[in-house]
Amino acid sequence: MTVRVLLLTQWFDPEPTFKGMVFARELVRQGFEVEVLTGFPNYPGGKVYPGYKIKLLQRETIDDVQVTRVPLYPNHDQSAVKRVLNYLSFAASALFYGLFMARRADVMYAYHPPLTVGITASLIRLFRRIPVVYDIQDMWPDTLRATGMISNPRALSVVASVCQWVYRRVDHIVVLSPGFKRLLVQRGVPDAKVNVIYNWADEAALAAPQGQMPASFPGPEQFRVLFAGNMGKAQALDAVLDAAAVLQARGSRVCFVLLGGGVEVERLKHVVSERQLRNVVFLPPVPMAEVGTLLNAAEALLVHLRKDPLFEITIPSKTQAYMAVGKPLLMAVDGDAADLVRQSGAGVVAESEDAEAMVAAAEMLASLTPERLADMGQKAKYYYQEHLALRVGAARFGAIFRRLSCNQSLKQ
Repeated sequence: MTVRVLLLTQWFDPEPTFKGMVFARELVRQGFEVEVLTGFPNYPGGKVYPGYKIKLLQRETIDDVQVTRVPLYPNHDQSAVKRVLNYLSFAASALFYGLFMARRADVMYAYHPPLTVGITASLIRLFRRIPVVYDIQDMWPDTLRATGMISNPRALSVVASVCQWVYRRVDHIVVLSPGFKRLLVQRGVPDAKVNVIYNWADEAALAAPQGQMPASFPGPEQFRVLFAGNMGKAQALDAVLDAAAVLQARGSRVCFVLLGGGVEVERLKHVVSERQLRNVVFLPPVPMAEVGTLLNAAEALLVHLRKDPLFEITIPSKTQAYMAVGKPLLMAVDGDAADLVRQSGAGVVAESEDAEAMVAAAEMLASLTPERLADMGQKAKYYYQEHLALRVGAARFGAIFRRLSCNQSLKQ
């Protein structure tokens, strides 16, 4: 019997998302029938994408995946009120469709964040008796507190209570790291109810890199350590600039390439200019199809987050992309992400926000032979393919979906 899965997610292709069309297609390939319930694309800019217009309902079929879009208030700016309206509007629309219009699914997958998706999934489960798999990508309220989105203790307490309500009502929870699971178990979620399934990378884009090397990319006479992705407060890249200053003073051939955008870019550029750092190069964001070209050109790839208990249980998504291309990692994130690099032999670890530790790690990598660096890269790629790849993660989700669907059939 074909198992019918309803994927409930506020964000879906063409928006950037971890569990988008690639995931849905892989489930279809595994033999599932898949419907996606999502909104009209507007993330991250908060404006509806060209070619789309908000209406009461839009259905399309892409590669045997039925995509159903429901209306929402498009927004993603810094206003907490508007962001909440964005979340609530999708939750209300999805709840109405899920209760009264959706064909009954055998199992429902709900993607968090935002928490409102979990509330909607729980209510649909209550009235339609559809088992729910809840995929937690951000640990709320911890993330809200760490990023400064919400600082009011009472509001954070309310969010925590709602999270506990959702955790009790869903049938199974999937998290992206062992630390997330430990935290949920500490908060009273049964151990058997939680599985760790690591995120995967955009394998198709990374396997066929496109684009030209920018003229400002440093030459091979330097040891190029590349950071790719968002440059915000959480990335704490001042520590990288401090490390660059030490390396420059020592006459080291190590240089840092910072690829991407974010709220901190202009300030960081000003610091580099003020400190006359010649070993730091900024590159603007490029499409994912071109990121692979730049990752492959570097000798090592940097992950860095500020020191925070939340980030000790987080594995930044760039980790998987770095490992997939087969390059050594300089992992400057404490906790689970560092453990992943140690287990795989995929690179070296430095303490978060510690410039001297970063200097030592970078110089150690720069001292290795090309053969030793290539061996680290191969270990990274092998570990990714065996433990983190799309086929591995989707197969684990598939096993959970089938088990829940079977259990539900026995109850009926």
